[in-house]
Amino acid sequence: MKSKHILIVEDDISFSNLLETFLTKKGFQVSIAGSFEQAKKKLLEHTIDLVLSDMRLPDSEDLEIIPFVKEHDNTTIVMMTSYAEINLAVNAIKLGAIDYLEKPIQPTVLLSVIEKAFNSKTTPVTAPKEINSKQKTEAGLSTKFIKGTSPASKKLHEYIELVAPTPMSVLIIGESGTGKENIAKTIHDLSTRSDKPFVPVDCGAIPKEIASSEFFGHIKGSFTGALSDKKGHFSTANGGTLFLDEIGNLSYELQIQLLRAIQERKIRPIGSQTEINVDIRIIAATNSNLTKAAEKGNFREDLLHRLNEFSIHVPSLRDRHEDLSLFANSFIEKSNVELDKNCIGLDDKTLDAFKKYNWPGNLRELQNVIKRAVLLSASNQPIQVNTLPEHIRSSNAISETLPPLQSSENETVLIERALKLTNGNKAKAAKLLKIDRKTLYNKLKRYNINLN
Repeated sequence: MKSKHILIVEDDISFSNLLETFLTKKGFQVSIAGSFEQAKKKLLEHTIDLVLSDMRLPDSEDLEIIPFVKEHDNTTIVMMTSYAEINLAVNAIKLGAIDYLEKPIQPTVLLSVIEKAFNSKTTPVTAPKEINSKQKTEAGLSTKFIKGTSPASKKLHEYIELVAPTPMSVLIIGESGTGKENIAKTIHDLSTRSDKPFVPVDCGAIPKEIASSEFFGHIKGSFTGALSDKKGHFSTANGGTLFLDEIGNLSYELQIQLLRAIQERKIRPIGSQTEINVDIRIIAATNSNLTKAAEKGNFREDLLHRLNEFSIHVPSLRDRHEDLSLFANSFIEKSNVELDKNCIGLDDKTLDAFKKYNWPGNLRELQNVIKRAVLLSASNQPIQVNTLPEHIRSSNAISETLPPLQSSENETVLIERALKLTNGNKAKAAKLLKIDRKTLYNKLKRYNINLN
């Protein structure tokens, strides 16, 4: 029997390739289009059974692709979105889409939707109903958010569930890689705005020259290169949540504009004479000390107060080692799907090595280490310690011979031993001693330890 032909319409090439690899392994014939125009050509040139299309394509209006696909009698369409916009998904279904998928897409959900699309081409999916705040709280946290069991994780979850139903602005504080965006998305999902957009913005990735346009939009012809009207992040997030990641990276000038927009709930696109009312919740995140930045004049104190109506401190992975096995198994499951493997958990030595490592990159580092280990491991076997990077294995070996810094042994001796074991590498020495580098530097100065 001829395999079904699926067309993926997505301008994110790496995501398209990931879907193509997965679906090809499942026996489907797969084509890729990076734009609406490319999709049109594919649909005219080939017999396509199913289209998986992003809701936002660079060369078309939202959902414009649906009527075109519906002109082909034997082709169904499923929409994909990064913004969890249920209102847009409802419109997609009304226009004729058979279903919608929220990114990141779970493989089992994807296959289920594809099967449903092929089995019921003439039966549209019922539009999703709004879930009230009480139902969402009773259902617990989002399935994408791994709920740890350590005391630090339990306190984190309590704060999330406490602040989510409120309109308060939230400042999430934590080291890089601790999952701050995931926490922000979970707060949004448990809020009364969950059926509206969640728009994440990496403040450190926006060039200063176009930052105002990115946040507030512009009208055609307002400056060189403004070839069409553009909606900014505030307009896109209207009604929902705007997540400002690494807020401390914003320029001082943009901080002023942002403060005004948050205070007045109004924005004015570049080149426009008309102000637009916006209704958004702000969630910001940082890995730096904004209070000290404000004291130094690098961050506006009034903006900090606006953002910090409620703060959540995200614990580092080294502060919740009890959750390591839970996090690791979740990442193993994900990596098994991506790499077409079937690894079964961690063996005892690997888990022991994980617990003795300091994890400076937190959950992001753990996920990368797990993915590498799954690739190197045999299917139907647990991950073994020899698949781990050398720095984790060596850290494990050294930590077995080095007592904690808080032991009765003299701190000077311990610090000197750590520096010797790491060949003078202060970053690695700090990890072995389970302290941060700044604390190590202070102790080196206090004890007058010679670095040469």
